[in-house]
Amino acid sequence: MTFSSLSWHHHSIFSYSRWYSILGLGALTALALPPVYALPILLFTFGLFGHLLNTLSDWTTDWKKAAWAGALFGFGFYATGLYWLINAVMIRADQFWWFIPFPSIGCALILAPTVAIPAALSLLVPAGIARLLLFSATWTLADMSRTFIFSGFTWNSLGSSMAIPGIIGSILIQPAAWIGEDGLTLFLVLFSTLCGTTFVEALPSLQQKQIVSHSSSSYRNSNRTQILYLLYYGIGFITLWVSLGTWRYLTAHPSGKAGPIVVIVQGNVPETDKIGQNSPRDIFIRYLTLTAQGIQKAKILQASLTTNHQPKRSIVFLWPETSFPGYDLLQDSPLARAIIMRESTGAQAGFIGAIRRDNQGRYRNSLFALAPDGSIEAVYDKARLVPFGEYQPPFIPLQIVPNGGLAAGPGPQTWHLAHIPAVGPLICYEVIFSGEITNRKDRPRWLANVTNDAWFGNSAGPRQHLTSVRLRAVEEGIPIARAANTGISAVYNGLGQCLGFLKWGKKGVLVVPLPPALPCTLFGRYGQTIPLLLCCLTLFIAFYRTKMPKKSLARA
Repeated sequence: MTFSSLSWHHHSIFSYSRWYSILGLGALTALALPPVYALPILLFTFGLFGHLLNTLSDWTTDWKKAAWAGALFGFGFYATGLYWLINAVMIRADQFWWFIPFPSIGCALILAPTVAIPAALSLLVPAGIARLLLFSATWTLADMSRTFIFSGFTWNSLGSSMAIPGIIGSILIQPAAWIGEDGLTLFLVLFSTLCGTTFVEALPSLQQKQIVSHSSSSYRNSNRTQILYLLYYGIGFITLWVSLGTWRYLTAHPSGKAGPIVVIVQGNVPETDKIGQNSPRDIFIRYLTLTAQGIQKAKILQASLTTNHQPKRSIVFLWPETSFPGYDLLQDSPLARAIIMRESTGAQAGFIGAIRRDNQGRYRNSLFALAPDGSIEAVYDKARLVPFGEYQPPFIPLQIVPNGGLAAGPGPQTWHLAHIPAVGPLICYEVIFSGEITNRKDRPRWLANVTNDAWFGNSAGPRQHLTSVRLRAVEEGIPIARAANTGISAVYNGLGQCLGFLKWGKKGVLVVPLPPALPCTLFGRYGQTIPLLLCCLTLFIAFYRTKMPKKSLARA
Protein backbone atom coordinates (compact mmCIF):
# COMPACT_ATOMS: atom_id res chain seq x y z
CA MET A 1 0.00 0.00 0.00
CA THR A 2 1.41 3.39 -0.99
CA PHE A 3 0.25 6.85 0.02
CA SER A 4 -0.33 7.90 -3.55
CA SER A 5 -2.54 4.87 -4.21
CA LEU A 6 -5.14 6.41 -1.91
CA SER A 7 -5.62 9.48 -4.11
CA TRP A 8 -8.85 9.59 -6.07
CA HIS A 9 -7.39 11.58 -8.94
CA HIS A 10 -7.87 9.88 -12.34
CA HIS A 11 -8.83 6.57 -10.71
CA SER A 12 -12.04 4.65 -10.41
CA ILE A 13 -13.56 3.89 -7.00
CA PHE A 14 -13.77 0.27 -8.10
CA SER A 15 -10.01 -0.14 -8.52
CA TYR A 16 -9.04 -3.40 -6.83
CA SER A 17 -5.79 -1.97 -5.44
CA ARG A 18 -7.72 0.84 -3.75
CA TRP A 19 -10.24 -1.61 -2.30
CA TYR A 20 -7.46 -3.60 -0.70
CA SER A 21 -5.71 -0.49 0.59
CA ILE A 22 -8.77 0.93 2.34
CA LEU A 23 -9.91 -2.46 3.63
CA GLY A 24 -6.40 -2.91 4.97
CA LEU A 25 -6.52 0.42 6.78
CA GLY A 26 -9.77 -0.60 8.48
CA ALA A 27 -8.35 -3.99 9.44
CA LEU A 28 -5.21 -2.42 10.89
CA THR A 29 -7.33 -0.03 12.94
CA ALA A 30 -8.81 -3.03 14.78
CA LEU A 31 -5.35 -3.66 16.27
CA ALA A 32 -6.00 -0.72 18.62
CA LEU A 33 -8.82 -2.67 20.27
CA PRO A 34 -8.37 -4.98 23.27
CA PRO A 35 -6.42 -7.12 23.83
CA VAL A 36 -3.71 -5.66 21.53
CA TYR A 37 -4.11 -1.95 22.44
CA ALA A 38 -1.86 -0.82 19.55
CA LEU A 39 -2.90 2.83 19.90
CA PRO A 40 -0.12 4.30 17.68
CA ILE A 41 -1.60 2.46 14.69
CA LEU A 42 -4.49 4.95 14.76
CA LEU A 43 -2.17 7.81 13.77
CA PHE A 44 -1.29 5.84 10.65
CA THR A 45 -4.74 4.57 9.67
CA PHE A 46 -6.75 7.68 10.51
CA GLY A 47 -3.98 9.85 9.13
CA LEU A 48 -4.17 8.18 5.73
CA PHE A 49 -7.95 8.10 5.76
CA GLY A 50 -8.11 11.78 6.75
CA HIS A 51 -5.72 12.60 3.92
CA LEU A 52 -7.95 10.66 1.53
CA LEU A 53 -10.97 12.70 2.63
CA ASN A 54 -9.02 15.93 2.23
CA THR A 55 -8.19 15.13 -1.41
CA LEU A 56 -11.89 15.02 -2.28
CA SER A 57 -13.22 18.45 -3.16
CA ASP A 58 -16.82 18.59 -4.35
CA TRP A 59 -19.79 17.45 -2.25
CA THR A 60 -22.03 17.22 -5.32
CA THR A 61 -19.73 14.76 -7.12
CA ASP A 62 -17.38 13.17 -4.60
CA TRP A 63 -19.66 12.21 -1.71
CA LYS A 64 -20.28 8.77 -3.23
CA LYS A 65 -16.53 8.16 -3.35
CA ALA A 66 -16.24 9.20 0.29
CA ALA A 67 -19.14 6.93 1.24
CA TRP A 68 -17.58 3.96 -0.56
CA ALA A 69 -14.25 4.63 1.12
CA GLY A 70 -15.93 4.84 4.52
CA ALA A 71 -17.88 1.64 3.92
CA LEU A 72 -14.72 -0.24 2.95
CA PHE A 73 -12.81 1.15 5.93
CA GLY A 74 -15.68 0.27 8.28
CA PHE A 75 -16.09 -3.22 6.83
CA GLY A 76 -12.39 -3.95 7.31
CA PHE A 77 -12.49 -2.59 10.86
CA TYR A 78 -15.55 -4.50 12.04
CA ALA A 79 -14.87 -7.75 10.17
CA THR A 80 -11.44 -7.92 11.81
CA GLY A 81 -12.49 -6.68 15.23
CA LEU A 82 -15.43 -9.09 15.42
CA TYR A 83 -13.71 -12.19 14.02
CA TRP A 84 -14.36 -14.02 17.30
CA LEU A 85 -18.13 -14.15 16.68
CA ILE A 86 -17.46 -17.16 14.45
CA ASN A 87 -16.63 -19.20 17.55
CA ALA A 88 -20.25 -19.03 18.71
CA VAL A 89 -21.40 -20.76 15.51
CA MET A 90 -18.60 -23.31 15.61
CA ILE A 91 -20.06 -24.73 18.84
CA ARG A 92 -23.12 -25.77 16.82
CA ALA A 93 -21.34 -26.32 13.53
CA ASP A 94 -23.22 -29.59 12.97
CA GLN A 95 -26.48 -27.60 12.73
CA PHE A 96 -25.37 -24.21 11.47
CA TRP A 97 -22.26 -25.00 9.37
CA TRP A 98 -23.68 -22.90 6.56
CA PHE A 99 -23.84 -19.86 8.87
CA ILE A 100 -20.16 -19.91 9.93
CA PRO A 101 -18.93 -17.07 7.64
CA PHE A 102 -21.81 -14.74 8.44
CA PRO A 103 -21.46 -13.52 12.06
CA SER A 104 -18.38 -11.33 11.61
CA ILE A 105 -18.91 -10.57 7.91
CA GLY A 106 -22.65 -9.99 8.34
CA CYS A 107 -22.15 -7.67 11.31
CA ALA A 108 -19.45 -5.82 9.38
CA LEU A 109 -21.87 -5.26 6.47
CA ILE A 110 -24.55 -3.98 8.85
CA LEU A 111 -22.11 -1.67 10.66
CA ALA A 112 -20.16 -0.41 7.61
CA PRO A 113 -22.66 2.45 7.03
CA THR A 114 -21.73 3.87 10.46
CA VAL A 115 -18.41 4.82 8.85
CA ALA A 116 -19.70 5.47 5.31
CA ILE A 117 -22.14 8.16 6.46
CA PRO A 118 -19.56 10.19 8.47
CA ALA A 119 -17.13 9.99 5.55
CA ALA A 120 -19.74 11.28 3.11
CA LEU A 121 -20.98 14.02 5.45
CA SER A 122 -17.44 15.28 6.02
CA LEU A 123 -17.48 16.73 2.49
CA LEU A 124 -20.09 19.27 3.57
CA VAL A 125 -17.21 21.51 4.64
CA PRO A 126 -13.96 22.42 2.85
CA ALA A 127 -10.86 20.25 3.14
CA GLY A 128 -8.68 20.87 6.14
CA ILE A 129 -9.29 20.91 9.88
CA ALA A 130 -13.02 21.60 9.50
CA ARG A 131 -13.50 18.44 7.47
CA LEU A 132 -11.53 16.33 9.94
CA LEU A 133 -13.53 17.78 12.84
CA LEU A 134 -16.79 16.99 11.09
CA PHE A 135 -15.67 13.44 10.35
CA SER A 136 -14.60 12.81 13.97
CA ALA A 137 -17.85 14.13 15.42
CA THR A 138 -20.08 12.20 13.03
CA TRP A 139 -17.98 9.03 13.53
CA THR A 140 -18.73 9.27 17.26
CA LEU A 141 -22.42 10.03 16.72
CA ALA A 142 -22.72 7.06 14.36
CA ASP A 143 -20.91 4.94 16.93
CA MET A 144 -23.43 6.00 19.56
CA SER A 145 -26.30 5.17 17.20
CA ARG A 146 -25.34 1.49 17.33
CA THR A 147 -27.29 1.35 20.60
CA PHE A 148 -30.44 1.41 18.46
CA ILE A 149 -29.46 -1.13 15.77
CA PHE A 150 -31.68 -4.18 16.35
CA SER A 151 -31.45 -4.72 20.12
CA GLY A 152 -28.16 -2.82 20.24
CA PHE A 153 -24.60 -3.75 19.29
CA THR A 154 -21.97 -1.36 20.65
CA TRP A 155 -18.95 -3.67 20.56
CA ASN A 156 -15.58 -2.29 19.43
CA SER A 157 -15.92 1.31 20.49
CA LEU A 158 -12.52 2.89 19.93
CA GLY A 159 -12.69 4.51 23.37
CA SER A 160 -12.11 1.05 24.86
CA SER A 161 -8.61 1.10 23.33
CA MET A 162 -7.47 3.36 26.17
CA ALA A 163 -8.25 0.75 28.84
CA ILE A 164 -4.76 -0.73 28.75
CA PRO A 165 -4.26 -3.19 31.64
CA GLY A 166 -2.50 -1.72 34.66
CA ILE A 167 -1.86 1.77 35.97
CA ILE A 168 -1.36 3.34 32.52
CA GLY A 169 -4.84 2.36 31.39
CA SER A 170 -6.37 3.35 34.73
CA ILE A 171 -5.03 6.89 34.25
CA LEU A 172 -6.00 7.12 30.57
CA ILE A 173 -9.63 6.13 31.18
CA GLN A 174 -10.32 8.38 34.18
CA PRO A 175 -11.90 11.11 31.97
CA ALA A 176 -14.65 8.55 31.25
CA ALA A 177 -16.07 9.58 34.63
CA TRP A 178 -16.86 12.94 33.04
CA ILE A 179 -17.40 12.23 29.33
CA GLY A 180 -18.08 8.48 29.12
CA GLU A 181 -16.62 5.94 26.71
CA ASP A 182 -18.09 7.78 23.72
CA GLY A 183 -16.29 10.91 24.85
CA LEU A 184 -13.07 8.91 24.88
CA THR A 185 -13.87 7.78 21.34
CA LEU A 186 -14.45 11.35 20.17
CA PHE A 187 -11.15 12.65 21.52
CA LEU A 188 -9.21 9.60 20.35
CA VAL A 189 -10.55 9.89 16.78
CA LEU A 190 -9.99 13.66 16.82
CA PHE A 191 -6.42 13.31 18.02
CA SER A 192 -5.57 10.46 15.64
CA THR A 193 -7.18 12.09 12.61
CA LEU A 194 -5.80 15.61 13.11
CA CYS A 195 -2.28 14.60 14.13
CA GLY A 196 -2.08 11.65 11.74
CA THR A 197 -3.30 13.63 8.74
CA THR A 198 -0.95 16.52 9.53
CA PHE A 199 1.99 14.12 9.62
CA VAL A 200 0.96 12.27 6.45
CA GLU A 201 0.52 15.49 4.51
CA ALA A 202 3.91 16.73 5.67
CA LEU A 203 5.69 13.79 4.05
CA PRO A 204 7.96 14.87 1.20
CA SER A 205 6.59 12.14 -1.09
CA LEU A 206 3.11 13.59 -0.87
CA GLN A 207 4.26 17.18 -1.28
CA GLN A 208 6.22 16.28 -4.42
CA LYS A 209 4.01 13.65 -6.06
CA GLN A 210 0.46 14.12 -4.85
CA ILE A 211 -1.82 16.12 -7.10
CA VAL A 212 -4.26 17.90 -4.85
CA SER A 213 -7.42 19.83 -5.56
CA HIS A 214 -7.69 23.60 -5.28
CA SER A 215 -9.59 23.38 -1.97
CA SER A 216 -6.92 21.16 -0.38
CA SER A 217 -3.86 23.10 -1.62
CA SER A 218 -4.60 26.03 0.71
CA TYR A 219 -3.62 24.15 3.86
CA ARG A 220 -0.29 22.61 2.69
CA ASN A 221 2.86 23.92 4.33
CA SER A 222 6.49 23.02 4.79
CA ASN A 223 7.64 19.77 6.34
CA ARG A 224 9.32 21.35 9.29
CA THR A 225 6.54 23.75 10.26
CA GLN A 226 3.79 21.14 10.12
CA ILE A 227 5.72 18.57 12.14
CA LEU A 228 6.61 21.19 14.75
CA TYR A 229 2.96 22.13 15.16
CA LEU A 230 2.10 18.44 15.28
CA LEU A 231 4.57 17.93 18.13
CA TYR A 232 3.42 21.03 20.05
CA TYR A 233 -0.29 20.28 19.90
CA GLY A 234 0.09 16.51 20.25
CA ILE A 235 2.38 16.65 23.26
CA GLY A 236 0.23 19.36 24.85
CA PHE A 237 -2.95 17.33 24.43
CA ILE A 238 -1.41 14.13 25.78
CA THR A 239 0.08 16.02 28.75
CA LEU A 240 -3.27 17.59 29.60
CA TRP A 241 -5.12 14.27 29.26
CA VAL A 242 -2.65 12.38 31.45
CA SER A 243 -2.62 15.19 34.01
CA LEU A 244 -6.40 15.19 34.34
CA GLY A 245 -6.47 11.40 34.57
CA THR A 246 -3.75 11.35 37.19
CA TRP A 247 -5.46 14.07 39.21
CA ARG A 248 -8.72 12.14 39.38
CA TYR A 249 -6.96 8.85 40.03
CA LEU A 250 -5.20 10.35 43.06
CA THR A 251 -7.99 12.55 44.44
CA ALA A 252 -11.23 10.55 43.95
CA HIS A 253 -11.97 8.62 47.13
CA PRO A 254 -14.82 6.22 47.98
CA SER A 255 -17.41 7.27 50.50
CA GLY A 256 -20.15 5.58 52.49
CA LYS A 257 -20.38 2.00 53.65
CA ALA A 258 -18.31 -0.76 52.12
CA GLY A 259 -19.85 -3.37 49.87
CA PRO A 260 -20.22 -7.07 50.61
CA ILE A 261 -17.60 -9.78 50.39
CA VAL A 262 -18.23 -11.32 46.98
CA VAL A 263 -17.51 -14.95 46.20
CA ILE A 264 -17.25 -15.38 42.43
CA VAL A 265 -17.57 -18.96 41.20
CA GLN A 266 -15.97 -19.80 37.85
CA GLY A 267 -17.02 -23.35 36.96
CA ASN A 268 -15.22 -23.47 33.59
CA VAL A 269 -17.88 -25.70 32.06
CA PRO A 270 -17.42 -26.21 28.28
CA GLU A 271 -20.36 -24.84 26.32
CA THR A 272 -20.72 -28.14 24.47
CA ASP A 273 -21.41 -29.85 27.82
CA LYS A 274 -24.09 -27.31 28.69
CA ILE A 275 -25.81 -27.47 25.31
CA GLY A 276 -25.66 -31.25 25.17
CA GLN A 277 -26.88 -31.59 28.77
CA ASN A 278 -23.82 -33.74 29.48
CA SER A 279 -23.65 -34.73 33.16
CA PRO A 280 -25.78 -31.90 34.63
CA ARG A 281 -25.39 -33.54 38.04
CA ASP A 282 -21.59 -33.29 37.81
CA ILE A 283 -21.86 -29.63 36.79
CA PHE A 284 -24.18 -28.94 39.72
CA ILE A 285 -21.81 -30.65 42.17
CA ARG A 286 -18.86 -28.72 40.72
CA TYR A 287 -20.57 -25.41 41.42
CA LEU A 288 -21.66 -26.52 44.89
CA THR A 289 -18.13 -27.63 45.80
CA LEU A 290 -16.50 -24.42 44.54
CA THR A 291 -19.12 -22.29 46.28
CA ALA A 292 -18.58 -24.06 49.62
CA GLN A 293 -14.83 -23.50 49.31
CA GLY A 294 -15.33 -19.84 48.52
CA ILE A 295 -17.74 -19.30 51.42
CA GLN A 296 -15.22 -20.77 53.87
CA LYS A 297 -12.57 -18.33 52.62
CA ALA A 298 -15.09 -15.48 52.84
CA LYS A 299 -15.92 -16.33 56.45
CA ILE A 300 -12.25 -16.13 57.43
CA LEU A 301 -11.95 -12.80 55.63
CA GLN A 302 -15.19 -11.60 57.22
CA ALA A 303 -13.86 -12.33 60.71
CA SER A 304 -10.59 -10.50 60.03
CA LEU A 305 -12.42 -7.40 58.76
CA THR A 306 -14.89 -7.21 61.64
CA THR A 307 -13.86 -4.78 64.40
CA ASN A 308 -15.50 -2.44 66.88
CA HIS A 309 -15.56 0.22 64.19
CA GLN A 310 -16.27 -2.05 61.24
CA PRO A 311 -19.54 -4.00 61.31
CA LYS A 312 -19.77 -7.54 60.00
CA ARG A 313 -19.67 -7.58 56.20
CA SER A 314 -22.31 -9.56 54.33
CA ILE A 315 -21.29 -12.38 51.99
CA VAL A 316 -22.76 -12.82 48.50
CA PHE A 317 -21.80 -15.49 45.97
CA LEU A 318 -22.23 -15.22 42.20
CA TRP A 319 -22.78 -18.02 39.71
CA PRO A 320 -22.38 -17.07 36.02
CA GLU A 321 -25.06 -16.58 33.39
CA THR A 322 -27.18 -19.69 32.67
CA SER A 323 -25.06 -21.63 35.17
CA PHE A 324 -27.89 -23.69 36.64
CA PRO A 325 -27.62 -27.05 34.79
CA GLY A 326 -30.14 -29.62 33.63
CA TYR A 327 -33.56 -29.43 32.04
CA ASP A 328 -35.38 -28.20 35.16
CA LEU A 329 -35.79 -24.48 35.72
CA LEU A 330 -34.37 -23.02 38.93
CA GLN A 331 -37.71 -21.38 39.70
CA ASP A 332 -39.37 -24.83 39.70
CA SER A 333 -36.66 -26.52 41.80
CA PRO A 334 -37.12 -25.63 45.49
CA LEU A 335 -35.04 -28.63 46.51
CA ALA A 336 -32.13 -27.52 44.31
CA ARG A 337 -32.35 -24.00 45.71
CA ALA A 338 -32.34 -25.33 49.27
CA ILE A 339 -29.29 -27.49 48.53
CA ILE A 340 -27.42 -24.54 47.03
CA MET A 341 -27.98 -22.35 50.07
CA ARG A 342 -27.33 -25.19 52.52
CA GLU A 343 -23.89 -25.69 50.97
CA SER A 344 -23.41 -21.93 51.22
CA THR A 345 -24.19 -21.49 54.89
CA GLY A 346 -22.91 -18.11 56.00
CA ALA A 347 -23.89 -16.29 52.80
CA GLN A 348 -26.61 -13.69 53.04
CA ALA A 349 -27.54 -14.16 49.37
CA GLY A 350 -26.66 -16.14 46.27
CA PHE A 351 -26.98 -14.77 42.74
CA ILE A 352 -27.64 -17.56 40.21
CA GLY A 353 -27.82 -17.09 36.45
CA ALA A 354 -30.55 -19.30 34.95
CA ILE A 355 -33.24 -19.48 32.30
CA ARG A 356 -36.78 -18.98 33.58
CA ARG A 357 -40.28 -19.20 32.15
CA ASP A 358 -42.72 -16.35 32.81
CA ASN A 359 -46.49 -16.55 33.30
CA GLN A 360 -47.09 -16.29 29.56
CA GLY A 361 -44.80 -19.25 28.87
CA ARG A 362 -42.01 -17.11 27.42
CA TYR A 363 -38.42 -17.92 28.30
CA ARG A 364 -36.13 -15.29 29.76
CA ASN A 365 -32.42 -15.06 30.55
CA SER A 366 -32.53 -14.22 34.25
CA LEU A 367 -30.57 -13.66 37.42
CA PHE A 368 -32.09 -15.02 40.65
CA ALA A 369 -31.30 -13.71 44.12
CA LEU A 370 -31.69 -16.55 46.60
CA ALA A 371 -32.25 -15.91 50.32
CA PRO A 372 -30.47 -18.10 52.94
CA ASP A 373 -33.51 -20.39 53.15
CA GLY A 374 -33.47 -21.01 49.37
CA SER A 375 -36.45 -18.83 48.55
CA ILE A 376 -36.33 -16.49 45.56
CA GLU A 377 -35.88 -12.98 46.89
CA ALA A 378 -35.64 -11.16 43.55
CA VAL A 379 -35.48 -11.86 39.81
CA TYR A 380 -33.88 -9.75 37.10
CA ASP A 381 -34.59 -10.43 33.41
CA LYS A 382 -32.01 -9.52 30.80
CA ALA A 383 -33.19 -6.45 28.90
CA ARG A 384 -30.58 -6.23 26.13
CA LEU A 385 -30.72 -9.43 24.11
CA VAL A 386 -27.92 -10.49 21.76
CA PRO A 387 -29.00 -10.03 18.11
CA PHE A 388 -29.19 -13.38 16.26
CA GLY A 389 -28.21 -15.18 19.48
CA GLU A 390 -31.06 -14.52 21.91
CA TYR A 391 -33.10 -12.23 19.72
CA GLN A 392 -34.09 -12.62 16.08
CA PRO A 393 -35.31 -9.60 14.12
CA PRO A 394 -38.79 -10.39 12.76
CA PHE A 395 -37.81 -9.69 9.14
CA ILE A 396 -35.22 -12.52 9.05
CA PRO A 397 -36.84 -15.34 7.01
CA LEU A 398 -34.63 -18.15 8.34
CA GLN A 399 -35.16 -19.57 11.81
CA ILE A 400 -31.75 -18.98 13.41
CA VAL A 401 -32.70 -18.51 17.08
CA PRO A 402 -34.68 -21.45 18.54
CA ASN A 403 -38.35 -20.62 19.19
CA GLY A 404 -37.82 -17.07 17.97
CA GLY A 405 -35.57 -16.15 20.88
CA LEU A 406 -36.06 -14.97 24.46
CA ALA A 407 -38.30 -12.29 25.91
CA ALA A 408 -36.60 -9.10 27.12
CA GLY A 409 -36.86 -7.56 30.58
CA PRO A 410 -37.77 -3.95 31.42
CA GLY A 411 -34.27 -2.54 31.95
CA PRO A 412 -31.88 -1.44 34.72
CA GLN A 413 -32.96 -2.19 38.28
CA THR A 414 -31.60 -1.77 41.78
CA TRP A 415 -32.14 -4.62 44.20
CA HIS A 416 -32.68 -3.83 47.88
CA LEU A 417 -32.18 -7.22 49.52
CA ALA A 418 -32.12 -8.06 53.22
CA HIS A 419 -28.68 -7.39 54.75
CA ILE A 420 -27.14 -6.70 51.32
CA PRO A 421 -26.00 -3.25 50.09
CA ALA A 422 -28.11 -2.04 47.15
CA VAL A 423 -26.94 -3.77 43.98
CA GLY A 424 -27.53 -3.34 40.26
CA PRO A 425 -27.79 -6.69 38.40
CA LEU A 426 -26.47 -7.03 34.84
CA ILE A 427 -26.47 -10.04 32.54
CA CYS A 428 -23.85 -10.67 29.87
CA TYR A 429 -23.31 -7.95 27.30
CA GLU A 430 -25.73 -5.49 28.92
CA VAL A 431 -22.56 -4.15 30.50
CA ILE A 432 -21.28 -2.82 27.14
CA PHE A 433 -24.00 -0.15 26.95
CA SER A 434 -22.44 3.03 28.27
CA GLY A 435 -24.84 5.14 30.35
CA GLU A 436 -27.54 2.46 30.45
CA ILE A 437 -26.52 0.09 33.22
CA THR A 438 -27.99 1.70 36.35
CA ASN A 439 -31.30 3.07 37.53
CA ARG A 440 -30.42 6.76 37.80
CA LYS A 441 -33.26 7.39 40.22
CA ASP A 442 -32.02 4.64 42.55
CA ARG A 443 -28.23 4.45 42.35
CA PRO A 444 -26.81 1.10 43.51
CA ARG A 445 -23.72 0.81 45.69
CA TRP A 446 -22.24 -2.01 43.61
CA LEU A 447 -22.89 -3.88 40.37
CA ALA A 448 -23.12 -7.64 39.79
CA ASN A 449 -22.45 -8.80 36.22
CA VAL A 450 -22.90 -12.47 35.31
CA THR A 451 -21.92 -13.75 31.87
CA ASN A 452 -21.00 -16.80 29.84
CA ASP A 453 -18.24 -15.99 27.36
CA ALA A 454 -17.56 -19.67 26.62
CA TRP A 455 -19.41 -19.09 23.33
CA PHE A 456 -16.54 -16.96 22.04
CA GLY A 457 -13.60 -19.18 22.96
CA ASN A 458 -10.18 -18.02 24.08
CA SER A 459 -10.25 -15.03 21.73
CA ALA A 460 -10.40 -11.24 21.77
CA GLY A 461 -14.14 -11.37 22.54
CA PRO A 462 -13.94 -12.08 26.29
CA ARG A 463 -11.12 -9.51 26.65
CA GLN A 464 -13.17 -6.83 24.90
CA HIS A 465 -16.13 -7.73 27.10
CA LEU A 466 -14.00 -7.43 30.25
CA THR A 467 -12.75 -4.01 29.13
CA SER A 468 -16.36 -2.81 28.99
CA VAL A 469 -16.82 -3.91 32.61
CA ARG A 470 -13.84 -1.81 33.65
CA LEU A 471 -15.07 1.25 31.77
CA ARG A 472 -18.54 1.01 33.30
CA ALA A 473 -16.97 1.00 36.77
CA VAL A 474 -15.11 4.23 35.98
CA GLU A 475 -18.08 5.92 34.29
CA GLU A 476 -20.38 5.28 37.23
CA GLY A 477 -17.79 5.30 40.03
CA ILE A 478 -19.27 2.03 41.28
CA PRO A 479 -17.39 -1.21 42.05
CA ILE A 480 -18.41 -4.14 39.91
CA ALA A 481 -18.08 -7.91 40.39
CA ARG A 482 -18.12 -10.12 37.30
CA ALA A 483 -18.70 -13.87 37.25
CA ALA A 484 -17.94 -15.60 33.94
CA ASN A 485 -18.38 -19.32 33.33
CA THR A 486 -15.03 -19.92 31.61
CA GLY A 487 -13.51 -16.56 32.48
CA ILE A 488 -12.41 -13.91 32.69
CA SER A 489 -14.02 -13.26 36.09
CA ALA A 490 -12.88 -10.07 37.82
CA VAL A 491 -13.63 -7.35 40.35
CA TYR A 492 -13.01 -3.63 39.74
CA ASN A 493 -13.36 -0.67 42.06
CA GLY A 494 -14.83 2.69 41.02
CA LEU A 495 -11.48 3.83 39.60
CA GLY A 496 -11.18 0.82 37.31
CA GLN A 497 -8.47 -0.85 39.40
CA CYS A 498 -8.54 -4.63 39.23
CA LEU A 499 -8.98 -6.06 42.74
CA GLY A 500 -8.75 -9.68 41.60
CA PHE A 501 -9.38 -11.93 38.60
CA LEU A 502 -9.56 -15.52 37.44
CA LYS A 503 -7.88 -16.32 34.13
CA TRP A 504 -9.63 -17.70 31.10
CA GLY A 505 -10.17 -21.46 31.16
CA LYS A 506 -9.51 -21.89 34.89
CA LYS A 507 -11.82 -23.46 37.45
CA GLY A 508 -11.84 -21.68 40.79
CA VAL A 509 -13.29 -19.08 43.13
CA LEU A 510 -12.44 -15.45 43.72
CA VAL A 511 -13.13 -13.87 47.12
CA VAL A 512 -12.93 -10.07 47.28
CA PRO A 513 -14.30 -7.50 49.78
CA LEU A 514 -15.88 -4.70 47.76
CA PRO A 515 -14.91 -1.13 48.67
CA PRO A 516 -17.47 1.68 48.94
CA ALA A 517 -18.61 3.42 45.78
CA LEU A 518 -17.20 6.77 44.73
CA PRO A 519 -19.45 9.84 44.80
CA CYS A 520 -21.74 9.95 41.77
CA THR A 521 -19.71 10.95 38.71
CA LEU A 522 -20.62 13.67 36.24
CA PHE A 523 -21.29 11.02 33.61
CA GLY A 524 -23.24 8.96 36.12
CA ARG A 525 -25.52 11.96 36.62
CA TYR A 526 -26.04 13.06 33.03
CA GLY A 527 -25.09 10.01 30.96
CA GLN A 528 -24.94 10.16 27.17
CA THR A 529 -26.01 13.80 27.17
CA ILE A 530 -22.37 14.76 27.76
CA PRO A 531 -20.72 13.05 24.75
CA LEU A 532 -23.68 14.14 22.64
CA LEU A 533 -23.06 17.79 23.58
CA LEU A 534 -19.34 17.39 22.90
CA CYS A 535 -20.12 16.08 19.43
CA CYS A 536 -22.48 19.00 18.81
CA LEU A 537 -19.78 21.44 19.95
CA THR A 538 -17.30 19.83 17.55
CA LEU A 539 -19.80 20.10 14.71
CA PHE A 540 -20.37 23.78 15.53
CA ILE A 541 -16.63 24.47 15.40
CA ALA A 542 -16.33 22.60 12.11
CA PHE A 543 -19.03 24.65 10.41
CA TYR A 544 -17.91 27.88 12.08
CA ARG A 545 -14.42 27.39 10.66
CA THR A 546 -15.79 27.38 7.13
CA LYS A 547 -16.61 31.08 7.59
CA MET A 548 -13.10 31.93 8.80
CA PRO A 549 -10.20 32.97 6.54
CA LYS A 550 -8.46 29.88 5.18
CA LYS A 551 -5.18 28.89 6.83
CA SER A 552 -2.78 26.04 6.50
CA LEU A 553 -3.65 22.87 8.34
CA ALA A 554 -0.56 23.21 10.53
CA ARG A 555 -1.22 26.83 11.50
CA ALA A 556 -5.01 26.46 11.83
